[in-house]
Amino acid sequence: MAIQREKELTGKQKAAVLLISLGPDVSASVYKHLSEEEIEKLTLEISGVKKVESAAKEEILEEFHNIALAQDYISQGGIGYAKTVLEKALGNEQASAIINRLTSSLQVKPFDFARRADASQILNFIQSEHPQTIALILSYLNPQQAGQILSELSQEVQADIARRIALMDGTSPEVISEVEAILERKLSTTVTQDYSQTGGVEAVVEVLNGVDRSTEKTILDALEIQDPELAEEIKKRMFVFEDIVTLDNRSIQRVIRDSENEDLLLSLKVSSEEVKDIVFRNMSARMVETFKEEMEFMGPVRLRDVEEAQSRIVSVIRRLEDAGEIIIARGGGDDIIV
Repeated sequence: MAIQREKELTGKQKAAVLLISLGPDVSASVYKHLSEEEIEKLTLEISGVKKVESAAKEEILEEFHNIALAQDYISQGGIGYAKTVLEKALGNEQASAIINRLTSSLQVKPFDFARRADASQILNFIQSEHPQTIALILSYLNPQQAGQILSELSQEVQADIARRIALMDGTSPEVISEVEAILERKLSTTVTQDYSQTGGVEAVVEVLNGVDRSTEKTILDALEIQDPELAEEIKKRMFVFEDIVTLDNRSIQRVIRDSENEDLLLSLKVSSEEVKDIVFRNMSARMVETFKEEMEFMGPVRLRDVEEAQSRIVSVIRRLEDAGEIIIARGGGDDIIV
């Protein structure tokens, strides 16, 4: 197949010409990021290329270069910034074509600009807003940002906002677009036309993992009164058994001492090697030998039994933390040890 003008080519043909132009070493690196199906289709396309006109080759390379620049500009300052820069360099028509091509397949997450903003700036804007509006914005921010903002809000609204994030399900694009427009007047983000899924228990767990211990306790205590089941579900996900690797050796030794051996055996039976190694390092040699022998002859175990055993150990960890016996590293800076 002789390659003629660039405008007559399909996307796969352009990709084939691009890889041929870049050479075997670069093409091999690109292949590492593709699926088997994509590799098969692209290889078939490359095998069909016999001759490439220099003009078509130059046009394809230039198109690829412009798309790469556009993606870089989007990551720096969003779609609006990318379009402005490209218009100055390429003109309105070509810039719009490139942006439209990218955004047709690229779903830009709402509040993209806010995730690059300072948390204190966002706080100044949203602290007087309705709790539901605050919950929506926090659910789209990075957990560390959201945790910092939640820590700075008044205690009267913290638990309410945490609860709203946890119970949030689908938010219409119109509402998101309206809140975005208020938060950033010059916003130029494309909002997908389906309902954006955000919030939920996992979202509030991530946010609470970013707040300081006192804020976390205040929110969970209030939630236990407002919604005990939700508070318990959040607590279960705040620290899972595998997070034991984040504890210091003294804390792990205390957890081992306060936990039932049967629970430890069940929990370690299906744990990662990293978890097993760090727990065994904090046991006596005799205890490690005994545990390994019992685990070897234990046979298959029910997943439910393992989860219950791990949950009991997590309860031990939380009880020891509440008593000040151990420290779980969190955001907010109050857990720094000097």
